[in-house]
Amino acid sequence: MEILNPITAAEVAQKLLEIQAIRLQPEKPFTWASGWKSPIYCDNRLSLSFPEVRNLVRDELVKSVRHFFPETEAIAGVATAGIPQGALIANELNLPFVYVRSKPKGHGMENMIEGKVTPGQKVVVVEDLVSTGGSSLKAVEDLRHAGFEVLGMVAIFSYGFEVADQNFSNAGVKLVCLSHYDALLPQAVASHYINESTLKSLSEWRVNPSKWMQE
Repeated sequence: MEILNPITAAEVAQKLLEIQAIRLQPEKPFTWASGWKSPIYCDNRLSLSFPEVRNLVRDELVKSVRHFFPETEAIAGVATAGIPQGALIANELNLPFVYVRSKPKGHGMENMIEGKVTPGQKVVVVEDLVSTGGSSLKAVEDLRHAGFEVLGMVAIFSYGFEVADQNFSNAGVKLVCLSHYDALLPQAVASHYINESTLKSLSEWRVNPSKWMQE
């Protein structure tokens, strides 16, 4: 995983905390669908309701596409949260936009990809959040199967799991994120969202999330 720059990573993390798109509560952890206990919950869709944050995210994702993937010919959003972000980016770059369903449409053309499919077109995939990378990379697989050339992926936030880095590396996909867990924690401490004692528990979770608070 790469980031655009550390300043952007800190600013985006701070804004997501301010609008409560990211919540930290190690004393009362969330339970993920996988069964993992987590001190963090991230819903970047909330950024769409705050124009200042929405525009910041859009502008920095556009910069990321231009900097890391200058050959981009189209933008693809991952359903569902990557769809509005991807559409905003495509509009700003004046590029075609498609989105990838989590499963084929159950009627009509039974499309997996909505929008004009142009084999050979160089596309950048847009996600809002990356955890292990499973669903994100499934979208990449579907785009490749349809004939697109996937240049890489941009996302708003990543938990920074080692398994995600391995999955993206194995799939041959470059991942660029605006912010990540390591940039978030200092902002949370500085804004008194968490204290130094809480920081230890939050750091331990990222190292071994499946075992955190299981003992």
